[in-house]
Amino acid sequence: MTLTQIRSFLAVVRHGGFTAAARVLQTSQTTITSQIQALEQEHGVELFERRGRRVELTSVGEEFLEIARRMIGLEDDARLILGEGGALRRGSLRLGAVSPYHVIEMIEVYHNRYPDMHLSMRLGNSESVLRDLEDYTCEIGVIAKAVSDERFHMRPYATYPVIAFVHRDHRLARQASVSLKELARERLLMREPGSTTRRALDEGFARLSLSPRVAMEIGSREALREAVARGLGVGTVSQSEYISDERLHPLMIEGEPVVTSIHVCCLRERKSSKPIAAFLDAVEHAGERNGDHRFYSDTIGVR
Repeated sequence: MTLTQIRSFLAVVRHGGFTAAARVLQTSQTTITSQIQALEQEHGVELFERRGRRVELTSVGEEFLEIARRMIGLEDDARLILGEGGALRRGSLRLGAVSPYHVIEMIEVYHNRYPDMHLSMRLGNSESVLRDLEDYTCEIGVIAKAVSDERFHMRPYATYPVIAFVHRDHRLARQASVSLKELARERLLMREPGSTTRRALDEGFARLSLSPRVAMEIGSREALREAVARGLGVGTVSQSEYISDERLHPLMIEGEPVVTSIHVCCLRERKSSKPIAAFLDAVEHAGERNGDHRFYSDTIGVR
């Protein structure tokens, strides 16, 4: 059994087939197939059931999956320790995040401490970030909602209010704030169901038994901002993600706070890994340094 075979196995699982895995690993499908076959033949097992172009894990493959993920994670840790004595003078750390807005200040603090560490970031929703952590595709996740799952170490980072914003010529632009009751009567431009901001607003409206008038659902912050700037309706966004624009006017939401929360997470089994622990420590100092949000230093305990 080799680490190359294990990486090929994980790539087939993650990308759903031999061809896709070969494309991602920049090798041939024949190479991937031969590596998996050699692994199966060496141990007299079948890891995948081939069904045409589709492949599915066998029961043995399912059991081996968790071990394979750990082995690749341990390889990364070993490379760091052996390469520079664990001093973080070189190496890499992969981050998954729901938004670049929150993670950049964390990266800044980490980079100032460990300037020779290479950082990479990929964006996705909370579910995809957690899946990347499970697959050892990334080491650190920055997500929009805590999950009660013993596999993950969760650390609250910050809580931000949700605000509304309108075109500067909108009648609400004469106000500094707006109530949820007023918002519910407006032509609302909302993010898709399941987005953090949308979920927080839906919960706020539900608390007051309000039925908002959702005129349009828009799947990106940038497109939503442009729609509001063109006078198509009223938008909402986490205050941390609001970008000042002379065409727009921001409005605080009155009454019981409507908020979004950001959490930093990693696999619980890897939280003591040197680069991961160092990033979590940097995150704590990033939160303490910035006064524009509330920072919580206690780690979430999963009960």
